[in-house]
Amino acid sequence: MLFFRQSRALATSFRTLATTATHPADVAKPRILVTGSLGQLGIGLVSLLRQKYGNENVIASDIRKPSPEIKAQGPYVFADVLNMQQLETIVVDNDINWIVNLSALLSAVGEQNIDKALAINMTGFTNTLELARRHQLRIMCPSTIGAFGPTTPRDLTPDLTIMRPTTVYGITKVHVELMGEYYAKRFGVDFRSLRYPGIISSDTEPGGGTTDYAVQIFHSALKEKSYKCYLGPETSLPMMYLPDCLEGTVDFLAAPNHLLKQRTYNMAAFSFNPREIAAKIKERIPEFEMTYAPDFRQAIADSWPKSLDDSKARQDWGWKNKFDLDAMTDDMLTALKSHHK
Repeated sequence: MLFFRQSRALATSFRTLATTATHPADVAKPRILVTGSLGQLGIGLVSLLRQKYGNENVIASDIRKPSPEIKAQGPYVFADVLNMQQLETIVVDNDINWIVNLSALLSAVGEQNIDKALAINMTGFTNTLELARRHQLRIMCPSTIGAFGPTTPRDLTPDLTIMRPTTVYGITKVHVELMGEYYAKRFGVDFRSLRYPGIISSDTEPGGGTTDYAVQIFHSALKEKSYKCYLGPETSLPMMYLPDCLEGTVDFLAAPNHLLKQRTYNMAAFSFNPREIAAKIKERIPEFEMTYAPDFRQAIADSWPKSLDDSKARQDWGWKNKFDLDAMTDDMLTALKSHHK
């Protein structure tokens, strides 16, 4: 019995060391594979990672053919996260140390394509997680405010709380968080995840999320001077400007393993509702008018937090946003004016 207790204690110690000590993926010059790299986050994240680690060390991948401009910027491979053998060949042949898995169907699109969302968001992620175990890789896969649900506290939602999502997207992201944490504890995998809020970007088109109105409204304001919003005027949600999201993600990826007290962190910058962002735009474009016609996405938004408590991310690895609502509004309008002349 004594031997059994000692063995169990020793095994527990080894598992603790595996998640806190220096990991094989703690390398100064990593070789990084980014899946889903042609999406809203991928293009900018690949660019920022290449600036930090060198073009040749960041391999972009997706299931679509890239534009000539994208392909000219650095290595690109066709990679389907559902094809485990193909992924493993890429990892081995390219000496990959880190995987950033951005392959996912977002909330609104996922509700229209449940089978596809389950396959990509769960099976695809599990494939990359298993590769991280086999080859001792660092793996980062974003989570989302959609992992929360209507029974979650909605104001300053903490990292650890009730998680009962009502969308297939949210359910798959809870799977990501729990499986990643399990692999970290069971196998010592360096798994990391950030719960992203709504991401606002001037660089790419919206990807089918419930918070996409916060991007579409800028295009419509410049082009048509009006916008019909599919959420009600008082629907407050956590948001973040893409440059902050990308910079924070790169910092999180690079953070030494011993600084991380948990595997998944909330990450946010500010919250606003459609009425508030419309008012900010109207200050800058006086003729802009907003109308409202809530659809099925209203119920999704009503199940999500109004604001996030991301104090642990700020404390543990130094997360800090640069853009507030006014600075983001100014930058978005400036960036998009050239597209709508």
